[in-house]
Amino acid sequence: MTVPSPGVLVLVATPIGNLGDLSPRAVRALTEADVIACEDTRRTRQLLAHAGIAAGRRLVTVNDHTEAASVRAVLTRLDAGETVALVTDAGMPAVSDPGERLVSAAAAAGHRVEVVPGPSAALAALVVSGLPTGRFCFEGFLPRKGRARADRLGELATERRTTVLFEAPHRVRQTVADLAEVLDPLRTVVVARELTKVFEDVWRGSLAEAVAHLAAVEPRGEYVLVLAGAPAPAPAGPDDVAHALRARLGNGVDKRAAIAEVAAELGVPKRQVYEAATRL
Repeated sequence: MTVPSPGVLVLVATPIGNLGDLSPRAVRALTEADVIACEDTRRTRQLLAHAGIAAGRRLVTVNDHTEAASVRAVLTRLDAGETVALVTDAGMPAVSDPGERLVSAAAAAGHRVEVVPGPSAALAALVVSGLPTGRFCFEGFLPRKGRARADRLGELATERRTTVLFEAPHRVRQTVADLAEVLDPLRTVVVARELTKVFEDVWRGSLAEAVAHLAAVEPRGEYVLVLAGAPAPAPAGPDDVAHALRARLGNGVDKRAAIAEVAAELGVPKRQVYEAATRL
């Protein structure tokens, strides 16, 4: 009895707009796969036709609505030793796109997971923004409403790293307005639209200016927002230290604990706080 070789799940990045960005390695991976799991079969058929790849009956749908139910079916194929290529409509699978649960399940089941890197809207916008790239964070799409959205906006207000967000055209005005309200309206933002496509546009300015800019144009296409990090807080002065100490001592915290807490909160040496305590 022949035992099938372990299956392989291959994550294949696809163009975010310009079909010329499809790499030769991606073409080979899609050609050699036994099955192609895709977000939208119509979009993937167009991509395969552009690359001269016969789709046949190899396409299966794995999108936001079907991913949970599709995991078992894909794992069955991997158990049988098949190679499954995973693509989304654009960019890297599993990054604000379907695939995260499938990758996790395949890895947990002991299957090999490979990646064919390529286009990424988040990284493309980051490097073209002109903002610091040494440390950055990716937020994807913000929650649409409620406490979850408010909490995330509050976190961004103090985030010191460059931040990358995605937004849909019909929500971008509201999102930028919310950012301007909760964050410093003078915070620098880069609004990137339709990256790599014919009407690619990269706009730079403050959040307040971005609100006016978006009000003057009809938002079209997918947006990537790149936010400058929050400025470093001003160093605590003697008055800040004294105020924090008084508050704690007034609440019954013993002197030693109050000194330690204030030093940690304000990021100042304990000796500085101790000297302030002796002056109170």
